[in-house]
Amino acid sequence: MGNSCSNNLGIPPAKGPNAVGCSDFMMDHTVEGTFFRLYYPCVASDNAEKPDWIPCKGYFYGLADFMKINRGLSEKIFNYLFGSFKIPAALNGSYKQNGKYPVVIFSHGLGAFRTLYSAICTELASQGFIVASVEHRDESASATYFYHQKPQEPEKDEASSPKPNPEPPENLVEEWMYYRSLKPGESEFPLRNKQVKQRADECIKALDTLIQINSGKKMENVLQTEFDWTTLENSMDLCRIAVMGHSFGGATVIEALCKDVNFKCGIALDAWMFPLDDEIYARVKQPIFFINSEKFQWAGNISRMRKLDSSSTSMQRKMITIKGTVHQSFPDFTFLTGNWIGKILKLKGELDPQVGIDLCNRASLAFLQRHLGLDKDFNQWDHLIEGKDHNLIPGTNCQYLLH
Repeated sequence: MGNSCSNNLGIPPAKGPNAVGCSDFMMDHTVEGTFFRLYYPCVASDNAEKPDWIPCKGYFYGLADFMKINRGLSEKIFNYLFGSFKIPAALNGSYKQNGKYPVVIFSHGLGAFRTLYSAICTELASQGFIVASVEHRDESASATYFYHQKPQEPEKDEASSPKPNPEPPENLVEEWMYYRSLKPGESEFPLRNKQVKQRADECIKALDTLIQINSGKKMENVLQTEFDWTTLENSMDLCRIAVMGHSFGGATVIEALCKDVNFKCGIALDAWMFPLDDEIYARVKQPIFFINSEKFQWAGNISRMRKLDSSSTSMQRKMITIKGTVHQSFPDFTFLTGNWIGKILKLKGELDPQVGIDLCNRASLAFLQRHLGLDKDFNQWDHLIEGKDHNLIPGTNCQYLLH
């Protein structure tokens, strides 16, 4: 897309034994449909096409609106900084048949979208997970899109709708949805509470879609990608499903756990707990792992996380803090900016981003093995769950909440 001043910057390749593929799936072209990027173990290929990190111009516009800067200027800046970066995965790569893989549903943060956490999602896929990174339609994404039908030719549309077209249907018109800011004088909690409920429903809807794909049901992908979705039949271990998310996505994890017992555990990355109802804490029964940055958390937010401790055994609720990290140490931006720009924009902390993401990923894998009952070697990182590493703090760095 653009000429990036990359200077050895880039999203790090995954470290697991499997090559990683990815493909986008949209079921139901309307705003009520489901939209996600799927990451999965794939057949290795030396000449595989890699997808752009920012899929198209509409997402640059969305980021500009979210950051409250001019679209025209920001498109040039973003395109220069980020336009040439690729996600380290094979676009529409062939699925690698190797038994049944556990499933993770991933929820992005405020102002993000489905592609911005690829360092986490590709690592999980490389380690033998099928990961669906949902793009939310609650107006919390900086940008997303769906389709509506052209108003004419109803008979022709109805006649042709049962047959999937080789290309995106000509009778559909793309419609963009951008981030909704608070209106002057608007109370924030009602909006965020409504959004977190919708987000959890969208995670559940994405899982339901995967369950149908796994059953062998023919599912029409509005986007008409080249990936053969029928190869995913009987590919998923539906007894081993987790939900994971960052920031607003962390709150979405808690809401989704409460709403759907198919999620056996949750991992909340630097969770923003504000959107949740108080009554939800006692209703969540599954294990939860809070992985926090050093610079984002505050007493009130941590105390909400602590409320979940009293509703279950302490063994099931874990919290660690990664030293030298900031809130944006979890999305991919942290890998794509130089030190001075990264620190000015608070996209980087003092800790090497690769070290930070490795700690996050390995601790997550250990937790997933423990609570999904996986037969892997991720328990070699069990000590990270307890915060036992010189770059980790057990619990929180909010000192007066340590006890």
